[in-house]
Amino acid sequence: MSYFLTEIKKITLKQLLLNALGGAILGAGLMEIHSVAHVTEGGALGLTLLLDIWFGFSPAWTSIILNVAFYAFGIKMFGIPFVAYSLAAAGAFSGAYAFCELFPPVWPQIADLPFLAAIIGAVFVGVGVGLCVKAGGAPSGDDAFAMSMAKITKIDIQWMYMATDLLVLALSLTCIPLKNVLCSLVTVILSGQIIGVIQKMGKRKDT
Repeated sequence: MSYFLTEIKKITLKQLLLNALGGAILGAGLMEIHSVAHVTEGGALGLTLLLDIWFGFSPAWTSIILNVAFYAFGIKMFGIPFVAYSLAAAGAFSGAYAFCELFPPVWPQIADLPFLAAIIGAVFVGVGVGLCVKAGGAPSGDDAFAMSMAKITKIDIQWMYMATDLLVLALSLTCIPLKNVLCSLVTVILSGQIIGVIQKMGKRKDT
């Protein structure tokens, strides 16, 4: 019991809010940019978009269902505060995505500009996920996995993202034109670098 109380006391409102903000930015970006332009993401995020395209399953719900198992790994590595921060991030992501689904796309013309969508979408993903990772949370399971593997291997987090992202992009070829997948590769590389930069900025000197 004392362990849980000690862990709970580590949770801060600032980090909860940062995770909520990051998750909301991510959800809005995926719905308004990537989903409209059919530019997929990598990892679990990209998989939710593929399930939307393949079966019409909303990422607002599949993102929660698919990521439960992945979070278990992150919980073991980062403890109870990680749970609270990730719930804030994932909840804000699902809420923002579901809210955006209630209205027509803000910029439907982006569907005809996949390369531009890849760049703008990468900024949303990089900033959104980067804020969450910096604040100790993960809006999706692949973020938890990447954070855990980066801690174990001491390899920069952007390379952890690259491995899972490339697998999902390969699957994307089953339903997304090659040009769009190549644009998605731009998103994966750029967003991963942004996440890495923000994550390093958030490192504490004593870790």
